[in-house]
Amino acid sequence: MAAVFTLRATARLLARLKMAPQERPPASTTRLGDWYVNLLGAPSSQFILCVSERTLLPVILPAEDGASLSLRLALALGEVLREIGVSEDMTAAELGQMTEVSVAKTANRRVLGSMSDFAYLLDAYKQGGRSLLDVSLRLAEAPCGLIGMESPKHATLELFAHGPRLHLLH
Repeated sequence: MAAVFTLRATARLLARLKMAPQERPPASTTRLGDWYVNLLGAPSSQFILCVSERTLLPVILPAEDGASLSLRLALALGEVLREIGVSEDMTAAELGQMTEVSVAKTANRRVLGSMSDFAYLLDAYKQGGRSLLDVSLRLAEAPCGLIGMESPKHATLELFAHGPRLHLLH
């Protein structure tokens, strides 16, 4: 099976990217599953909130060229995984599964609800000139009802420790 992951973009982001979503994207081969992505912020200060469907791990990116979105997500994800304590080998393996991307519409309203919660928290966490990595790490500590009031950080560490048998959202 080819290494692939799916970006599940909101209608707002799909319009910005000028991309047509696939109706039936291939199953993601990554441990973290599909990534939900949404464009947030005012036109003068926009960014993209990316959230793993399986663990709700958040990664925040500047809203730049859409053609580089999957590459920028992989690079930022690598930083987040290393910072939360995922081993270098497991981080490299996850990023190695992100070589090919498919784009689809969002499909899980519960994940979108968690993203709305993150968007609300994000305004407070951005204060003080924090980097997007710092804000991502702070959001990763927030307890989320969708994953049994665990934090995305804890859920992600559990997923990498115990393998794909852990299905938090399925």
